[in-house]
Amino acid sequence: MKNISITKTNNSYTNISIESGPLEYPLTNDYMFRALLQRNNKVLKGLICSLLHLEEEQVVSVTIENPIELGSSIDNKSFYLDVKVCLNNHTNINLEMQVVNAGEWTERSLAYLCRSYDNLYKGQNYSETKSAIHIGFLDFTLFPAKPEFYATYRLLNEKNYSIYTDKFTLSVVDLTQIPLATEEDKSWNIHYWASFFKATTWEEIKMLAEEHEIINEATQTMRTLSADEKIRLQCEAREEYNRTMNYYKKMEEDFKSKETEFRKLENAIKENTVVLKEKENAIKEKESAIKEKENVINEKENAINERDDIIKRQEAEIVKLKKLLEERKS
Repeated sequence: MKNISITKTNNSYTNISIESGPLEYPLTNDYMFRALLQRNNKVLKGLICSLLHLEEEQVVSVTIENPIELGSSIDNKSFYLDVKVCLNNHTNINLEMQVVNAGEWTERSLAYLCRSYDNLYKGQNYSETKSAIHIGFLDFTLFPAKPEFYATYRLLNEKNYSIYTDKFTLSVVDLTQIPLATEEDKSWNIHYWASFFKATTWEEIKMLAEEHEIINEATQTMRTLSADEKIRLQCEAREEYNRTMNYYKKMEEDFKSKETEFRKLENAIKENTVVLKEKENAIKEKESAIKEKENVINEKENAINERDDIIKRQEAEIVKLKKLLEERKS
């Protein structure tokens, strides 16, 4: 791959040299995502300012509370690569990149948020509880019926919509719905961050870096990380994990689909069995009716036969009487 040198022109922040072509590990790779935010605090600060609609001077400190040793193998304890951040020592923020739709995001994000909110030490007053915010970057649409680029959820009153507390917040950035970014989203450059995370080529990265100093800063860090063999190995491990998860998810979906088809077939068989049973009962009823008619006919035939026998006996008696009369006359 050839190198591309870029210089600053027309207020563009472009002082980097990057390769061209596809990104081997884009920022949808949660390890690369975590490595970037952990390696460059300026980038982390810029991202949080955009997401929370804060001016730079409002951020005194941004500290990652769960740092990992970049390049080291992921063990079971660090399996989930969410980034836990403390903002200005009074707000806990959980950032997470998720590309596999396991169908449990709402429950999972809520569990993470609750853990972040449960942050009091023994003896502390409840008023000292730090605000908790969970922000997920999803490479899928959480609610397909109501797609939204950047959505924020809070506890509120169902009748008058007043907020119960501003210390408990869930947000979702849908990386597949960037075109739905509102003017407010754009004014805080959230759509640029999403485009940066979603980018799959160095050319896309270059275009974003030309327009934004902070994206340029992030790009330089990303390039350094991409050249680190240890980090590349961990990124590949995450790619393999996601491929495996997608494979099992597809198998699960196929199984559910086949199970659904089996249930439909089973229900169809049951319905057909009921129909056949009904028909069988109808036939039996008809056979019973025919049998009853046959019995009636037989009874009538027996009655006719009895009547014929009586007539025959009477006719024989008449003949006999006539014969007696004739004998008496003679």
